[in-house]
Amino acid sequence: MINENYINKSDLVILRRTNMVQALVQLNDETNRVLNVVKAKNGLKDKAEAIEFVVHKFVEFEEPELLSAFVEKMKKIEIQPVIRVNDFKKRYGLK
Repeated sequence: MINENYINKSDLVILRRTNMVQALVQLNDETNRVLNVVKAKNGLKDKAEAIEFVVHKFVEFEEPELLSAFVEKMKKIEIQPVIRVNDFKKRYGLK
């Protein structure tokens, strides 16, 4: 499965799936029904995927401008030239 020299994409997917945090959660009946509907409507395998889906949609809905603004800011930073600093404290006046 996993070669010591490299990891291919399918192995990485397996590692991500198996190295997730596991949590035992208590759900009320309404939340359980909603997750079952989300799972069925979106062809998800289990309630864990349904929870991930709902959280992802919440983040998109709640802060969409922050997500796109953050991505744009990171793209601008990524193309900036690198500055070599020999003495960080001296350059920025820190003690």
